[in-house]
Amino acid sequence: MGYATLIAAIAAEVAATTAMKYSDGFSKLWPTVGTWVGYVISFVLLAQTLKTLSVGTAYAIWAGVGTAAIAAIGMVFLGEGMNAAKAAGIALIIVGVVVLHLGGGH
Repeated sequence: MGYATLIAAIAAEVAATTAMKYSDGFSKLWPTVGTWVGYVISFVLLAQTLKTLSVGTAYAIWAGVGTAAIAAIGMVFLGEGMNAAKAAGIALIIVGVVVLHLGGGH
């Protein structure tokens, strides 16, 4: 159950960050509301996740997967470019999360 809650927390965080992009510096009402609601939901779900997963593992997965997902959304939907440094950074985040998980951090 912990990982399902964590996935939902990541999805809410990614949605909130994407809404933040569209809020135009919090000057547009509905994207701003979406940002705030998404982050509240994300933190509530992350807090629930911490009942069953270690804080280090849960936070690393939440931050790492969220960062990689936002980078991918930026490239695919928002016209942000990809270069070798960006690809290497995303790969390192994913590898780090996997190593942490396999290393018994759960």
